[in-house]
Amino acid sequence: MKLPRRNFLHLAAGATALPAVSRFAWAQAYPARPVRLIVGFPPGGGADTVARIIGPWLSQRLGQPVVIEDRPGAGSNIGTARRLFADDAIGLACRM
Repeated sequence: MKLPRRNFLHLAAGATALPAVSRFAWAQAYPARPVRLIVGFPPGGGADTVARIIGPWLSQRLGQPVVIEDRPGAGSNIGTARRLFADDAIGLACRM
């Protein structure tokens, strides 16, 4: 297989820039804000119970507080909408 000079130079430039880019990526702590776990079912149900069981484990693992938020109604569509339209001010939002 013949490798043209221009392609070789592109690969060489990319290979030399990769270590510098990866250092910048490692510098960020993730997540930097509290984690919000959105449950689309009523409190006391099975999904809420599982969320409350894994909440402390997840908090310990990530090093950030985990807030469990119940948003029941409309077949869990309200919880899904809350997750979809969550702004970055509340931190990391996950849906269960």
